[in-house]
Amino acid sequence: MIGDGMGLAHSYAAYLYNGDSLVMFTMPYTAFAITSCADRKVTDSGAGGTAIATGHKTNYGCIGMDDKGNARISLLEIAKRAGKSTAMVCTSSITHATPASFVAHVSDRDLQDSIALAYLSGNVDVVLGGGRDNFMPDKRKDGLNVADSLKEKGYAIVTDMNELDEVKSDRIVGLFAENHLEPFAKRGNFMEKSMTKALDVVSDNEEGFFMMVEGSKIDMESHDNRYERMMDELLDFDACVRIALDFARKDGHTLVVVVADHETGGLALKSKDKGTECEWTSDDHTAIPVPVYAYGPGSEQFRGVIQNTDIFWKIYNLMIK
Repeated sequence: MIGDGMGLAHSYAAYLYNGDSLVMFTMPYTAFAITSCADRKVTDSGAGGTAIATGHKTNYGCIGMDDKGNARISLLEIAKRAGKSTAMVCTSSITHATPASFVAHVSDRDLQDSIALAYLSGNVDVVLGGGRDNFMPDKRKDGLNVADSLKEKGYAIVTDMNELDEVKSDRIVGLFAENHLEPFAKRGNFMEKSMTKALDVVSDNEEGFFMMVEGSKIDMESHDNRYERMMDELLDFDACVRIALDFARKDGHTLVVVVADHETGGLALKSKDKGTECEWTSDDHTAIPVPVYAYGPGSEQFRGVIQNTDIFWKIYNLMIK
């Protein structure tokens, strides 16, 4: 579970904002991840996502490749090859940098039409988010109808959230916006509903599953220094953490890892009377290490100060046992 742009100050601010309560703070193991990429100390979501997804540092803006341009297999692709089911849920376009890092291998995160084609590999069973334009022939530069190609491969294409519950397929591509989804105030419980549906589909596989859930717009609201809207996004993401932990507690065999790809906004909490007030120090990413929270089998491995690439290797070693 990736809270895009979610630093420790973001998490603690949400804890205070929510009446001294945050689900991710109940997870028993905590680490800090260094987020630098291969060619810069301050990363982006492409390189940051790729480090988590593949275990390799890469150059700023690169997707699913190392710093020499070699394609590197992701946790999601490894899970699929091992016979597990796979899913992704996000509030951004599904061709945006973080989800792209788990399915695509391109030199530039802006190559979103190419990233859309990566979904034809069949490595993702269920993906729910935005990004419809990159799958439609009238919006793509090459005129390809990627949505129809996905249908031919057995995917149900869903564009209306009201239809999601009725879909019986075990392969679903949900494209619920032309680009990114609306802010939380307008989209409502999309994340919780989507995550619940994805879990229902993939958890039937006796071989297990891998799921990536991204709170994409924590980052977007932090770029714009919109504190209240960032809080909405983070608490919406935290509600999904609750769903994950409830499932993991009942299941007993599921590891839940919550992390960020980087910090956005340089959020500071300074004194105000007997409380705090927020102050943004940037409208961009920063180099501040980000917290990692873990629960479940192997969660005790997530301690201390680690590299973002270590997240991949810890999950990988647990996954292939």
